[in-house]
Amino acid sequence: MSVGEEVRTEQGRPQQSLGTAAARNLATTTKSAPQMQEISSRWLLRTLPWVNVQGGTYRVNRRLTYAVGDGRVTFVKTGERVEVIPEELCELPALRTYEDEEVLTELARRCEQREFAAGDVIASFGSLADVVFLLAHGRVEKIGTGPYGDDAVLGVLADGAHFGDQALLDPEAIWEYTARAVTACTVLVLPRNAVEQVAERTDSLREHLQALRSIPEQSTNKYGEKAIDLAAGHSGEPDIPHTFVDYEARPREYELSVAQTVLRIHSRVADLYNQPMNQTEQQLRLTVEALKERQEHELVNNREFGLLSNCEYDQRIQPHDGVPSPDDLDELLSRRRGTKLLLAHPRAISAIGRELNKRGLVPETIDVGGNRIPTWRGVPIYPCNKIPVTEARTTSIIAMRTGEAEQGVIGLQQAGIPDEIEPSLSVRFMGINEQAIIKYLVTAYYSAAVLVPDALGVLENVEIGRWR
Repeated sequence: MSVGEEVRTEQGRPQQSLGTAAARNLATTTKSAPQMQEISSRWLLRTLPWVNVQGGTYRVNRRLTYAVGDGRVTFVKTGERVEVIPEELCELPALRTYEDEEVLTELARRCEQREFAAGDVIASFGSLADVVFLLAHGRVEKIGTGPYGDDAVLGVLADGAHFGDQALLDPEAIWEYTARAVTACTVLVLPRNAVEQVAERTDSLREHLQALRSIPEQSTNKYGEKAIDLAAGHSGEPDIPHTFVDYEARPREYELSVAQTVLRIHSRVADLYNQPMNQTEQQLRLTVEALKERQEHELVNNREFGLLSNCEYDQRIQPHDGVPSPDDLDELLSRRRGTKLLLAHPRAISAIGRELNKRGLVPETIDVGGNRIPTWRGVPIYPCNKIPVTEARTTSIIAMRTGEAEQGVIGLQQAGIPDEIEPSLSVRFMGINEQAIIKYLVTAYYSAAVLVPDALGVLENVEIGRWR
């Protein structure tokens, strides 16, 4: 606008008062602190008991366990063809410590792919168990005989499971249950005679299987731990048994993981634009929030120490009808004593609510820090958006017993590190470079440990998109 030019309004009339745009130049606005949509409730970080770890490593000592835990088998799908990754055959108890990759590749090549429709019987109770089944896709029920002669569901198997592995060590093994397909299933079958043929011309495999068959049966408790010999209910002067408690020779050690970033702030911004809000403080605040979000994500999903990856196979259960029903939640709670909390994706909590509504049930709620948290059987169900939801709209629900005193799940951190602003979280000044940019190293150290296997359980493959 040139000097002397008259200011006019949108209607073409001369402006009679100071405009708002010009007035804002002199006004002090009321403004919010910088907002961030990524921030979540982070209930896992808030509810997990944190143990201070000196030296950056936490060792979990346990009683010696003879039972070999089962693992999940991973497959590769090419079109309609499904193949097992050879190294994944080591998840079978009979091949757990076997390391000859060429022999494993040969065994994987001998697996036969079979398709079963819903309702088909895969294996029948009482028949000879001469094959190992590797479940690539689908759901299978283990059917046994109930106390009154009717069928009873002993368990549900899903993708990655295997059954019948006793056939590799015992030629006279029989099926102790009936395996029936609940959905369409893709299964790889490894016959025992195929394994024997490979073993006949492979010394290492033959010796490996013979060594396993020659191991004497150990006296264990129901958890697979070496039994402690005791005497009870006796009278007179019988010989009292001698015993000792053996420990694992190679206990697991958890090293603290790290999440880091370098925050950069120009000195001119830090010097001139600190009113009414300190720019450095706001930048650090939002960076720390993002770091904590990543920390919780790692505690759930990290392959080394994350909760989903470290749950034992026998503590993973499948929903009987796909959806998270009250029966499935009861089954999840029954696998451990003193469950402290459940973690579920918000969409899974919504699915739980729909199933309760169908049965006319109203879950109780409790007040936690001013938040109303739903419960099941008195156990709070905390939302956690770090639990993944698959493209097929399935997710998992985590159950935990927490605390060192309860032999539960614990968080690991190391307090007292240099330049600490919170326990195990530090902001370290790194200097100013030639471009006048100030740098800060923001670091968080953390991990999680499962003290005994039954402290952590997972309800897997929960459907959250069924509305009928």
